[in-house]
Amino acid sequence: MKIRDILTPQSTNCNVPGRSKKRVLENLSHLIADQTTGMDADQLYQSFLYRERLGSTGIGSGIAIPHCRLAGCPKVMGAFLTLADPVDFDAVDGDPVDLVFALVVPEEQHEEHLAVLAAVAALLQDETKRNQLRDTATDQSLFDLITEDVNAPGGD
Repeated sequence: MKIRDILTPQSTNCNVPGRSKKRVLENLSHLIADQTTGMDADQLYQSFLYRERLGSTGIGSGIAIPHCRLAGCPKVMGAFLTLADPVDFDAVDGDPVDLVFALVVPEEQHEEHLAVLAAVAALLQDETKRNQLRDTATDQSLFDLITEDVNAPGGD
């Protein structure tokens, strides 16, 4: 599975106002649900909040990967944002977050969930890639950069 199979240009936005962790999660929920027939943005938001209560998805270096499994989700989907101003995400290193990659996975796909999560985390751990993403000025160039030559586990 390629990152391009998870993201769309419409779900990839740069310099998004964040204001707070909850606002970022709410924006991500609407961004994903608005592109998916039958998906409820509020249900998705509540799923993201529930996951955050288990422990922050802020993994350090200004990165957060909010994720959840959701009944009725047709396939692995994502959204990627760069934030105009970093927000507190209760990250493990205490630093605020400005790169947010959200993942929504069908409820029954446990292994796929973990594999895609690991692949996204590995991609965003690359300092050069993070700096390039932060310097990107348009949504389309952000999409092109995050999806170039990157595969998530599970095939081609």
